[in-house]
Parts: sequence; structure tokens; C-alpha cells
Amino acid sequence: MHKHSSTRAQARALNLRRLMSAAALSALAVAGAIVFTALTPGRASAAALEQFKQFVASTQSAKGDFTQRLVRNDNGAAKVVNTSSGSFVFSRPGKFIWTYHKPYEQVLQADGDKLFIYDKDLNQVTTKKLGNALGSSPAAILFGSNDLEKNFTLKEAGVKNGLEWLEAVPKSRDTTFERIGIGLKDGAPVAMELHDSFGQVSLLSFGSFQKNPPLKPNSFAFTVPKGADVFNN
Repeated sequence: MHKHSSTRAQARALNLRRLMSAAALSALAVAGAIVFTALTPGRASAAALEQFKQFVASTQSAKGDFTQRLVRNDNGAAKVVNTSSGSFVFSRPGKFIWTYHKPYEQVLQADGDKLFIYDKDLNQVTTKKLGNALGSSPAAILFGSNDLEKNFTLKEAGVKNGLEWLEAVPKSRDTTFERIGIGLKDGAPVAMELHDSFGQVSLLSFGSFQKNPPLKPNSFAFTVPKGADVFNN
């Protein structure tokens, strides 16, 4: 593989690792207007938890756009080391299509039973059983079942940047994430902050968010692209 191909593969692998942490899906991340700060409570508020529970109860499916940034602490200063963007659609539980459009085209798609990872440049498909992979991962917050308090401890995290924040701490130790922040406004999540055990923060913002859009029954069925190599894990 040429050097530039290796570099691009490493960048794609970084996105993949942060979407598929430990034994689970991991990092969604970004947020243009969200400042790199720890989740520190502002004024006391029950609005975040109330909004989130209402969102989970009323949202069977959704679609929208995302922007993703990985931020590291570089000698005390926040530094963005990876940026990507794309679109998503999901139907609870366990069905989703998470598509990176920039900087490289990549698709992560689950039909409720299997997860398919398609790299367009390499024309490769990797498959694995979805199983309990969502578990205590950040992806479970969007794509999992409604019983989130089984896998997360939820608590209010106050107000920041005009959003009501909720903090979710995984109950399982089999995850690389220490805590996840969920920023809500008008009854829907618009941002997430994922703090991992390595001191990195993934920031995720959502746009064009549509709740319960009409979806075809076969919307999440994956078709292997012509000529693609398939690897089963």
C-alpha cells in the first residue's frame, strides 16, 4: 500500500475505532459552536432529564446530519486533531446507517442483527454480529433500546452554551468512555461530548434533525457493492 493510502486508512481507522469502542460502538463526536470544556453544572435544572426521557419515549426513528471532531489537550490547549462529517438515519433498536461523507467515504450500517462497515476507497466490507454491542456505548443513546438507565447512570449537568446538559456514566467497565454529555434543546439532542479514559474528548453536533420520518421496511438492508471484498469478524 502506498504511503498516502496508508495515511488515509489510518484516518478512517481512527473514525472507526471511535465509533466502535471496546466491545461496542463508540464515538460519535463534534460540534462547531461547542467549546471544549468539561461538563460542569450551571444552574440546577431538571429540564435535561425530562427532555431526554421524552425524546426517547417519543422517537422510534430519526435522521439528520452530523459533524464530528476529536479534541486533545495539547500542553493545556484544546487542539482539534480529526474532523469529519456526514449523515445518519436510525430506527430503534439497533438499526442505523451512519455515513461519513468527508474527509473519506465510509458507511457503518446495522440491520438489527449484523453490523456492516463499508470503506468505499478500499472497496471493502467488514461484517460482525451486532449482538449486545450497543450496550454501554455512546451509540446506545441514539440507536439502542429505551431502557438506557439499565446501562447508564443519568444525572443533570446544568446549562452550557444555551443547551440543557445531561451526563450519562456507563455502568459497565468494559468501555473506553468515562462519561458522556448530551446537550438538548427543544426536546431533541443537538450535541454530545464523549470523554474517554485517554483524556480525549469527542464532540458531536447534529443538524437537520427529523424525528420519526417515514422509512421503508427495507431501509436498513445492506447490499454488498459489486466487486467488494468481504471480511467476516
